[in-house]
Amino acid sequence: MVLTNHTKTNRQLKTPLDWGKAACDSLMAAYKPSELPPDGRWHYHQGVFLESMRQLKEAIGGQNYFAYIKVYVDHNIDENGNFLWNRKELDAIQAGLLLFELDQQTEDPRYRIAAAKLRNMFPTLNRTSDGGFWHKDRYPYQMWLDGLYMGGVFAMNYAKIYEEPELLDMVLEQERLMRRHTRDQQTGLYHHAWDESKIQPWADEKTGKSPEFWGRAIGWYGITFNEILSFLPDNHASKMEISSALKDLAASLISYQDPDTGLWYQVVDKPEADGNWIETSCSALFIYTIARAIRGGHLDESFKPYAIKGYRGLLERMKFDAQGHFIMPEICIGTGVGDFAHYINRPKTDNDLHGVGSFILASIEMQALLPEL
Repeated sequence: MVLTNHTKTNRQLKTPLDWGKAACDSLMAAYKPSELPPDGRWHYHQGVFLESMRQLKEAIGGQNYFAYIKVYVDHNIDENGNFLWNRKELDAIQAGLLLFELDQQTEDPRYRIAAAKLRNMFPTLNRTSDGGFWHKDRYPYQMWLDGLYMGGVFAMNYAKIYEEPELLDMVLEQERLMRRHTRDQQTGLYHHAWDESKIQPWADEKTGKSPEFWGRAIGWYGITFNEILSFLPDNHASKMEISSALKDLAASLISYQDPDTGLWYQVVDKPEADGNWIETSCSALFIYTIARAIRGGHLDESFKPYAIKGYRGLLERMKFDAQGHFIMPEICIGTGVGDFAHYINRPKTDNDLHGVGSFILASIEMQALLPEL
């Protein structure tokens, strides 16, 4: 039996942080750290969820969260700092965000050794002719929006903590290249990917851009805009440029927000197209993007109603099982690049880790805008 959001459980959740905690705790109850799906490996699915848990811990406390993250990391990293990850893709770097606090809070050298291994991937990555990282080696000459978040946020944290400022410059350059190659002038949205070789079936023969604006990829980009701005000093030459790009994206997003639900569609700019559907993880990421940008002073208060409407709409979608455990439905599983049919035919799932992680992040940010529901 699945309970609706009109249950006693739901009524006990009075703040966004309550909702974030409910989501986090439900997945902790369902999985041992070593068993987090898809298969317990070192991967961004686990990384997004556990990084959201780490940030929730900073907001509400909870040694159990720190311990859970540590068990996951220790399951993957041996006594010498060795671990298995895919050295040929940006996605594998994201879970490295979990290593910094462990390195700072313990005297165990393994965590910095592991972080250095991930940091040292960057010089080995294949690049386009103008210097953009390939998303994966099996996707040659392709830049995907997702990749800027997967590698960039780790790189900026590493730069700050271990004093390698050149990594911040690297991220700024990757962002400029990504924006140059994927931003759409007409909508202000970002195409999922760009193929420099223009040989992929989905690539425009003139521009190399993919044909559609896939929600979750744009959501990762919104996170990264906010992250970049948090690392830049106020007098940095790129501050105004990135802030302006974030505001431009937010303005585009609210123009495609569904007026009834406050949420967004799988293919963002085609809400009325047959087969398109409301997708919860991208909606959570867009809410996060807007809410954090307001907190950071990059968006004014006029954007606040859109974030609130979106978050309230997102809560209306959430469910609970008979045990009162949180369920986030209608999450698109991981996907490659393709045409409209490709995206709308992707399977939906419940409680996918990067979907729940996105919800928790949105809940953390919404606490400042909506202290009580």
